[in-house]
Amino acid sequence: MKKLLFTLSILSVALFSSCEGDPGPAGPPGTNIESEVFEVNGTFTPANQYQVFYDLNPAIFASDNVLVYELSGVDNGLAIWKLLPQVYFPFGDDRIMQFNYDFTREDFSIFVDGNFDLTTTPDANTFFNNRVFRIVIIPGFFSRGVARPDHNNYYETIAGYGINDQNVTILPQKQR
Repeated sequence: MKKLLFTLSILSVALFSSCEGDPGPAGPPGTNIESEVFEVNGTFTPANQYQVFYDLNPAIFASDNVLVYELSGVDNGLAIWKLLPQVYFPFGDDRIMQFNYDFTREDFSIFVDGNFDLTTTPDANTFFNNRVFRIVIIPGFFSRGVARPDHNNYYETIAGYGINDQNVTILPQKQR
């Protein structure tokens, strides 16, 4: 009797372990899409209140995040990107200004803020004209189960999220 029960229990374990259930729902939508990288060129003037706007078309998801990097130089042919906000001391004293950004699902803006009258900035053309920025859209599903790279490092960020930045789209500035 014990041999029969033992044999039946082995057979039932083998039978149930070889069964497959319902495959379940598909994974999150967009898991096979690339994150996006854009490049913009902004000139900040009193006329645009030291702020430039760009559309996100199509709109991003509510869970997505936007990172903006400023081109701060080139070293041995490699672009140096710094995550905003970036703080500057143009007078060498306690007056500071910074490049910063904000975003919604449909657009983003990059702006200059300071604790002094920005029209008095020395060498304003260097600080405000033709500034180049990279915009990285990180889909919200990356926040689950992915080790977060150091967002301060542009190259680590794009590598960490598997982003291809070889064909960066240049966005036109939005007129306000």
